[in-house]
Amino acid sequence: MTANGHTAPIPAPGCALCATPGSFGPRNPAEPCSGLCPACIAAGKPTRDGLERAVVIVAGQSLAAAEALSLATATPEELAYHLGAVKRSLRSMLQLFAPVEGEGR
Repeated sequence: MTANGHTAPIPAPGCALCATPGSFGPRNPAEPCSGLCPACIAAGKPTRDGLERAVVIVAGQSLAAAEALSLATATPEELAYHLGAVKRSLRSMLQLFAPVEGEGR
């Protein structure tokens, strides 16, 4: 329910990347452009697999930078920054493994 007493609309299925409303078919991991609207396909937007690879690359870079930090000579600000980077990297990696609502697992 919303603040004015009306029920909130149920979100319609849409594009897996840009959330454009509509029915663009089910998401099939074997088919990279499944579940995408025609605009996303035409624009060449990255697929979920491409986004997953990008997350892994960025997380690996953040973790490599944190591993290169010398704990003996690091300032508190450097430690805080690198711990935050590790936390964000791990969170983004775990989100890749989180079950997607509506998919049978």
